[in-house]
Amino acid sequence: MNTEQKLNMTMLCDFYELTMGNGYFQAGYRDRITYFDVFFRDVPDKGGFAICAGLDQLIDYIQDLHFDEADIAYLRSKGLFSEEFLEFLRSFKFTGDIWAIPEGTPIFPREPILTVRAPAIQAQLIETFTLLTLNHQSLIATKANRIVRAAQGRTVLEFGSRRAQGTDGAISGARAAYIGGCRGTACAISDQMYGVPAGGTMAHSWVQMFNSQYEAFKTYCQIYPANATLLVDTYNVLKSGVPDAIRAFNEVLRPLGIKKCGIRLDSGDIAYLTREARKMLDAAGWTECQISASNSLDEYIIRDLLQQGAKVDMFGVGERMITASSQPVFGGVYKLAAIEDEEGNILPKIKVSENVDKITDPHFKKVYRIYDRATGKAEADYITVWDETVDETQPLELFDPRSTWKRKTYTDYTVRPLQTPLFRHGELVYRRPSLQEIQRYCMEQVDTLWDEVKRFENPHTYYVDLSQKLWDIKQDLLRKNR
Repeated sequence: MNTEQKLNMTMLCDFYELTMGNGYFQAGYRDRITYFDVFFRDVPDKGGFAICAGLDQLIDYIQDLHFDEADIAYLRSKGLFSEEFLEFLRSFKFTGDIWAIPEGTPIFPREPILTVRAPAIQAQLIETFTLLTLNHQSLIATKANRIVRAAQGRTVLEFGSRRAQGTDGAISGARAAYIGGCRGTACAISDQMYGVPAGGTMAHSWVQMFNSQYEAFKTYCQIYPANATLLVDTYNVLKSGVPDAIRAFNEVLRPLGIKKCGIRLDSGDIAYLTREARKMLDAAGWTECQISASNSLDEYIIRDLLQQGAKVDMFGVGERMITASSQPVFGGVYKLAAIEDEEGNILPKIKVSENVDKITDPHFKKVYRIYDRATGKAEADYITVWDETVDETQPLELFDPRSTWKRKTYTDYTVRPLQTPLFRHGELVYRRPSLQEIQRYCMEQVDTLWDEVKRFENPHTYYVDLSQKLWDIKQDLLRKNR
């Protein structure tokens, strides 16, 4: 393959999407309308909720769906596909409908994050990329949000490019981390492509390059007086690192009237060293100097550091965020929920399994979020058949998801549908918000959750229930498919 050739992401699919597509074509199902749902079964890290992310890349993918001559030649070489099907692929494009929960929204297990209504071949083909982008970015956004919440209002930056799983893991991972609440990234191309604010100062090699640590610090302050953050742990933090930084600040920044500066620690006992460094900086009159910390941090380490009195203003988090190393798989799935017959009637479909967790919820559905009218807090999510509405003037009863008998009744509440249209008849109808808008929206929506749902350990289980109509349809299908 010519390495300079631009990749056609239409071919980023599991091969069985293509064999099924050819099979649908041969069986006369090319125009059969289908409904597929994307949902996940478990929140990463046993948390109380996840954060939806990845739609923007999915939109780009859907708009560029096509097969070029090289793709068709490759498929022909496999000896599996009919010439009629290959000819069909020459004019292939997406003509269906897609609804999705917007990026930045807190999401919960088993509810449809995204719903596709499209002819069978189209709906089947987009499965792999849809899951790839939603699974990856939702995973990183969720992990980032946990880390940002652990920092209790302090700045968190994403530092993980060099430890990410591949180029897209670094680039789109930085985007997802920003949605989750990070203020910026060390990854320059993510800034260039998506507007994730990129920044950085120096590595240990800068300090080692000069004849002395002080010379390295002074030179950096002279070149970047408005952005002087000095890495003070190349040798000895308290004996030379912080004193040399103070000296450089005094000689270069103070005459310029600059008070904004910083130091960074990337090793050692962060709690102890930052407490001592803060004393030294304050005693020297650099009370506005910020202290940054990095080095294999996550939400638990950050929480512990703050409990130990660490004096950290900014955290740089790398590998454990960009890889979500504590649970590096999101686990979203793409399942058929319904088809349409020749008259346009929607026929629900279900997958049955001895593993109860793998039994799907059938039909074309809507997802509503229920808010307490007095507090504005999100109380539960309610999944209905597509043609159902919720009357806010009537009491609404939901099952506790942890039991089969306990119910909770809502009386003074408001509801809003979570999914919004992305595509209608293949045309984009969604206004794509800026990344900054998505981040603000994410923070606002997380704030609607009760603190009990946001706990890291043993979070309160958030209610997600089916309407009675949908429940009855599911039970009927289960009885028929025993």
